[in-house]
Amino acid sequence: MDTTGVYSSDVAFTPSVKAVQTHKGSRRSYERMEERGSWQTRITPDLAGFIEAQTSIFLASANAEGQPYIQHRGGPPGFLRILDDKTIGFADFAGNRQYITLGNLADNPKAQLFLIDYAHRRRIKIWGEARAVEGDAALMARLMPQGYKARPEQVILFTVSAWDANCPQHIPQRFEAADVAAELVERDKRIEGLEAEIKRMREAMDEASTSRLVLVSLAGGNPGSKEGFHSRRHSGSSGLGGAAPCPFRAISPFTEERNIVGCNLTNPSGYCR
Repeated sequence: MDTTGVYSSDVAFTPSVKAVQTHKGSRRSYERMEERGSWQTRITPDLAGFIEAQTSIFLASANAEGQPYIQHRGGPPGFLRILDDKTIGFADFAGNRQYITLGNLADNPKAQLFLIDYAHRRRIKIWGEARAVEGDAALMARLMPQGYKARPEQVILFTVSAWDANCPQHIPQRFEAADVAAELVERDKRIEGLEAEIKRMREAMDEASTSRLVLVSLAGGNPGSKEGFHSRRHSGSSGLGGAAPCPFRAISPFTEERNIVGCNLTNPSGYCR
């Protein structure tokens, strides 16, 4: 059952739309939404941030016969400006000079802005009225993005009647090329840092290995020769048939390993044989 009140969502939910909602079974849920206050009619801080972050928008208008038209408008972040909690303004840059939107607004000021954020899969629909303003240099200077290479022809002012946010269903996730490039730069920095850390670790390992070899050499062995170290016969009187204590076993951390070539580590005496 339709309510008899007047709601901000009536800008979209005409009697015909409500009849279809009733037929399709969704009318009751929208009645509850209306009872809770319906759509917002002013630009909130969150919506302002969303609007001013846009780089690509669609502006819908219709001529006196009701024929709709959608125009794309783009610019750097901030080209859409919030002038107050009911007004959005932007510099209208020169294009293909068809002026369909300007003609439609001259006949019918009712318009809609459709904003979509593909990266975060969010979209906002804003109903209202729009008008073109020509010859206002101060307003144009306020709205023209600094350093942007475009020729502005007029200002478009959009007065908000109501707005609504859609769910993310069926919105493909896409990313701005500039955002992707920035992320790749950060990735490359992380990779460079990791590669530098790996290099430092390898150098530390090489230095530690060199130090161990120096200790072995000082102990009288030749780490590069099997005959000169592991199988070496030591001279002198040891009481074990000429065998001398293995200096490698005394100083090297590798003496706990098994099967070192030429060294009998199963010998409890710790002597080279």
